[in-house]
Amino acid sequence: MSKILKKYSSLILFLALLSIAIFFIYRKLNPKELPPNLVAAVGRIDGDLINLNVKYSGRIKNIYVNDGQPIKKGTIVAILDSKEYQDKKRHIENQIKMLQNQLKSKVYELDIACKTIPNAIKRARLNVEISQFNRQKLVDNINKLRLKLEQDRRDYLRYKNLFENKAIEKRKLELAKLQLDSDIKSLNALNKELETANKAVEIAKITLEDQIAAQKKIDALKSNIEALKKQIKAYKASLSEIEAILAEMVIKSPIDGYVVEKIANKGEVAPSGYTIATLIDPHSLYLKVFVDTITNGKIKIGDKAEIFLDAYPDKPIPARVVRIAQKAEFTPKEVNVRSDRIQRVYAVHLKPLKVNPLLKLGIPAIGVITIDGKDLPKSLNDIPPI
Repeated sequence: MSKILKKYSSLILFLALLSIAIFFIYRKLNPKELPPNLVAAVGRIDGDLINLNVKYSGRIKNIYVNDGQPIKKGTIVAILDSKEYQDKKRHIENQIKMLQNQLKSKVYELDIACKTIPNAIKRARLNVEISQFNRQKLVDNINKLRLKLEQDRRDYLRYKNLFENKAIEKRKLELAKLQLDSDIKSLNALNKELETANKAVEIAKITLEDQIAAQKKIDALKSNIEALKKQIKAYKASLSEIEAILAEMVIKSPIDGYVVEKIANKGEVAPSGYTIATLIDPHSLYLKVFVDTITNGKIKIGDKAEIFLDAYPDKPIPARVVRIAQKAEFTPKEVNVRSDRIQRVYAVHLKPLKVNPLLKLGIPAIGVITIDGKDLPKSLNDIPPI
């Protein structure tokens, strides 16, 4: 038996090779055709890049990311430093502190003025009333003394006439004269007191006017306090602006995604608008394929699709048609179309139904679209090579 196998082994090998060659020739002459309800096209994974730009110029103090690194929303990407804005912040803080001290002093002064000035006005009014009352008493006493003095003069003249007629003793005349002289002296003294009283009334009135005028100090203090409050408010607004600028110098990720490229480096001066890094949101990834005019007419938004990666031909990624270009463009180099005679194609976007970690920006992939929603392949082996 072994001798027979050795004798015909060459023949068996020849027949096996011939069978394989016939199979491949048949496959070449009769290629597998794509079902009419399916559209297949080659493209690349694309997405919406996010440029993290510097809003205000500054020197990069630290940068914490690298190419391809996953990143969470709110993660600090880089920190910038600006001596100019830091100095402005300190200056404004010092101004606010100084004005707040002035405000505190003015408020204290106003509190004292509000308590003392009204009392001083009240005392001044009372002094005016008292001085006027005292003056009026003097005037009344002077008027009474004047009446008495007139009586004294009449009595003296009467006693003098009686004495000359030797009707009374000289002593009575002398007493009348003494009384007259005494009342004259008293009147002169009261008149001098009246002059002093008049001056006291004038002084009391001037004091009252001064205290009333001092009341305007309260209004002035209130105006100063309001002005200081407005200044403090303005400086606080400026401080908020500076703090907002400094907050913008802490560059944070706006998305959950990954870093496509780190552009800046620690120590560099980044001008306004400079890009620190580019990020991408996995939710924005899609496969961009190109189809010819005839095929484009069959596809519609919402059609079901599958995305196949070269590294994972048996792992279809469910997707849908989310965009069909309205205008044709020249055929990109990496695109295979039905005929070399077709020079212009339409872009079609296939978006995965959910985020898939296998998808990476820029990698090639094959998209298969079902026109009627049926018969999507489960493997690249189920469709002819593209």
